Amino acid sequence: MGLVASYAYRQAGVDIDAGGRAVDLMRQAVKSTHGPRVLADVGYFGGLFALDGQVLVASADGVGTKLKLAFVLGTHRSIGHDIVNHCVNDILMCGARPLFFLDYIASGKIVPEQIAEIVGGMAEACREAECALLGGETAEMPGMYHDGEYDVAGFIVGGVERDRLVLGEGIVPGDVVLALPSNGLHTNGYSLARKVFALEGDLQEVRTRLGCYEKSLDRTLGEALTEPHRSYLLEIGPLLDLPERPVKGMAHITGGGLIENIPRILPERCAVELYTDAWEVPPLFKLIEQEGQIDPAEMVRVFNMGLGMVIVTSPEQASAVKYNTPEAIEVGRVIEHKDGSRVQLRGTHS
Repeated sequence: MGLVASYAYRQAGVDIDAGGRAVDLMRQAVKSTHGPRVLADVGYFGGLFALDGQVLVASADGVGTKLKLAFVLGTHRSIGHDIVNHCVNDILMCGARPLFFLDYIASGKIVPEQIAEIVGGMAEACREAECALLGGETAEMPGMYHDGEYDVAGFIVGGVERDRLVLGEGIVPGDVVLALPSNGLHTNGYSLARKVFALEGDLQEVRTRLGCYEKSLDRTLGEALTEPHRSYLLEIGPLLDLPERPVKGMAHITGGGLIENIPRILPERCAVELYTDAWEVPPLFKLIEQEGQIDPAEMVRVFNMGLGMVIVTSPEQASAVKYNTPEAIEVGRVIEHKDGSRVQLRGTHS
């Protein structure tokens, strides 16, 4: 099933570079609408809007082609968890707690039971996040989607005191990079994963493939691929409340993997080196790399590789973060950016 190593994700139908260019092309139009209350540039994890001492943090996202697996396996409730948790994590990167969530569900023909499952999953995730599911839109658009298929988008608004914002501005060379583990692909890289595992074409064949037990995963391929996107609110919330303010910056590892997401929080003169021996890459990512013959450099640009969230702290505060967040793993450090990639992979901590 080998794919051309350096361009596998593009061959699977997703062009990360084109996505970045689209953001560059729209940047000026978007910025032209910004007044003094808008605090963050285009491309941060959340949009920030100041209201006196409070800042509203908003984000919007989708679930991507993970939906294709839900159509086959009927895992619609977990899709509700995926979309809420992804959005919660994005605004959490700015230090915000969620206030309310809205959804958009579009299909060619409304299947009430299917919609109820999706929204039921959203409601469960919102309750866990103490976030109100405020409303949404269910659109029926014949001819736009195949029978049984739909698309889902989520929109979240949270709040944070202006002096408690976490924007990475204080990050300096020498700071410590910690990470919290993911529980799978979360909601990114599915176009490539589906191509690698030949999850396209005949519905029954795809269902059979997803139902196959994979010894390296200790479960079926379908169970591994439909694991819901993890929320980090319960782990990170207490850290943000500590009086010593140990968290300098956070990055949610989503589309673009480790390579594209960590630089979003770094000051211009900073880069990060990651020690690849600091964490065990979960079997699912190894299986994708082996089955698809994917170049390791592309793997870290597409997938989270087992690290769902990155935290930057000072050397003096690293112990406090680890104590309050036992799952946190030290995976690297901040270095001075001179040239080349702003995320550099090292075999060991030198």
